[in-house]
Amino acid sequence: METIGVRSIQTVSAKTIIQKEKLPSYQTWWGTSYNMNLYKGCSHGCIYCDSRSLCYQNSEFDVVKPKDDCLRIIDKELKLKYTRRGVIGTGAMSDPYNHLEAELKLTRGALEIINKYQFGISITTKSDLVTRDIDVLSEIKRTAPVIVKFSLTSSDDVLSRALEPNVTISSERLKAIETLSKAGIYSGVLLWPTMPFLTDSQEQVIDLLNKAKDSGAKFVTAYFGLTLRIGSRDYFFENLDKLIESKKIPSDTKERYIKRFGTRYICDIPKKQTVIKVFKEHCHKRGLLYQFADVTADYQKGYDFNSNSQISIFDMADILKN
Repeated sequence: METIGVRSIQTVSAKTIIQKEKLPSYQTWWGTSYNMNLYKGCSHGCIYCDSRSLCYQNSEFDVVKPKDDCLRIIDKELKLKYTRRGVIGTGAMSDPYNHLEAELKLTRGALEIINKYQFGISITTKSDLVTRDIDVLSEIKRTAPVIVKFSLTSSDDVLSRALEPNVTISSERLKAIETLSKAGIYSGVLLWPTMPFLTDSQEQVIDLLNKAKDSGAKFVTAYFGLTLRIGSRDYFFENLDKLIESKKIPSDTKERYIKRFGTRYICDIPKKQTVIKVFKEHCHKRGLLYQFADVTADYQKGYDFNSNSQISIFDMADILKN
């Protein structure tokens, strides 16, 4: 337990922060070589979150806990990895711009260290707080790739608030994309998940694509379905009941899920192939990338950040003595 200001914040111990990807970077979705989580847990309250699944063993998932001494650990680890530079991904299991970050600034501190050692960064978030760090992201971009991905399930703020109760609303996330894009930071949208019977109509998908493009997004990647494992499924259905009771979603939504999917893990949207066809056609029409490989090639274009030939003996000596 650590006291910050007048509040007590639970922390967790960590021996390492920067994790090597199991696959080579060219086989990962965003061309990342490493993964980084500065916090454990998430306070977003998204009713569909797969990270609630029992298989992840995330006790007290709704409590955000920073990792002890994480910035010192990151500095030590990146110094040792300097000759194996690559892009570091963050935001897979815990949003790096959660409600504690405004005060603790651990993500900002990590970005400053990443810039120091000339690594790249791939951020996934649902918060517009990331715009606070445009100055550091711009510095990183001078020597390595930078990409910011905003997870969006719907362009409708009312529906967004119902499904993601503690998250920056969709319109504000779109404004953040506009701010980042105007500053030259490569940004786009993850349409993950697309929820059957709630956010999966062709009209909803097209509206999100249009608003993303108008905000300056370079890409929209999508998953046209939802995953429900043991743990996350129970939470999802409990919240469907609450939303139905408050008349925020149609009264037959839960019944339709149970009838169509039962206890399946993968819950693809109805008319999936038709929606995918419309999605691709509209992406082409609006000039949005949607394939992982194309997005990765685009934001990493012009960088040779994994090449040891970039590092002079003088650079290495300077890094190691600090």
